[in-house]
Amino acid sequence: MTPDTPEVRRSRGVYLLPNLFTTAALFCGFYAIIAALQNRFEPAAVAVFVAMVLDGLDGRVARLTHTESEFGAQYDSMADLVSFGLAPALIMYEWALGAMTGMGPFMSKLGWLAAFFYTVMAALRLARFNVQLGSTDKRYFVGLPSPSAAAIVVGLVWFSADLGLTGVQMLWPALVVTIGAGALMFSSILYFSFKQVDLRGPVPFMAVLIVVLVFVFTSIDPPKVLFLGFLLYGLSGPALFLWRWRRHARRQTGTP
Repeated sequence: MTPDTPEVRRSRGVYLLPNLFTTAALFCGFYAIIAALQNRFEPAAVAVFVAMVLDGLDGRVARLTHTESEFGAQYDSMADLVSFGLAPALIMYEWALGAMTGMGPFMSKLGWLAAFFYTVMAALRLARFNVQLGSTDKRYFVGLPSPSAAAIVVGLVWFSADLGLTGVQMLWPALVVTIGAGALMFSSILYFSFKQVDLRGPVPFMAVLIVVLVFVFTSIDPPKVLFLGFLLYGLSGPALFLWRWRRHARRQTGTP
């Protein structure tokens, strides 16, 4: 660039667009907490799912408009911690785990410790993701992504409420899901990221058909389809790990 060449500067206002999506996702997480404190668990769970959609859009919008920034990345992580770390833990505690307070000294602490464990694992998962960004295989996530873990936790709440089950009735499944989702987030288990799918390029007709079927089945019964779908995704990581471990063990022993 010569001295006579005017410097081309991108308008600062354009960076507002992806951050608006991040702010909207953060608002959904905050609203989910407020709704849970008012015992409105179904709207709280739905708000977390809406936050997932918005969280997926902010990064894509930033890449499409070439407005990626370090500020946006850090802001997105903080919003994710609220929407997918703190909000699901508090929803689960208010819905089910809080009922353990009358079960003796140890059990009363186990309820809020399980919720705290999930929150810490979400924070560690996000911190590790930021540190490893750009140095890992983009085809896989290391550990269960925090939005998927949140979908399993709040999905159980929405799924149970849709069946007319209370948090007290689902106390032990809720405890297992909360601890299990938290542990999977910070594990080293690999999960398919689906980032290799090129949304801007041509795709097979079968892929379009699958997307349409997913929307159709989800619209039929959102609580059941979303919870079971994300639960299967959460279990796919350990299943893939066991399959690889078994194949490696067979190679070591020389068995077919």
